[in-house]
Amino acid sequence: MHHERVTRSHRGARPDYSNRARPKPFSQAIMDDVILASFIMPKIVFTGLEDPKAHLTTFNAQMLISGGTNAMHCKMFMGTFTGTVLQWFVGLPNGHITSFD
Repeated sequence: MHHERVTRSHRGARPDYSNRARPKPFSQAIMDDVILASFIMPKIVFTGLEDPKAHLTTFNAQMLISGGTNAMHCKMFMGTFTGTVLQWFVGLPNGHITSFD
């Protein structure tokens, strides 16, 4: 995937949307694992108001059916977060998460 760095324009400073500006809580090995376009994302959402254990159980059940690598579990789990939970998650240090466990 190609990403272009957004730089200053004649109208002033613009945000840097390059990969370097994006939070990367996953290790490089997880980031490098490719998720096939045919993979079905679990259709559950976690806002922080739901029971976290129930959310994890539901997610694990859906991933058991779908299969996938450890890295896919990590990426798909992140995809179930919204709101303040997602904000917290992307605030984790770069490379902090190395496995789904």
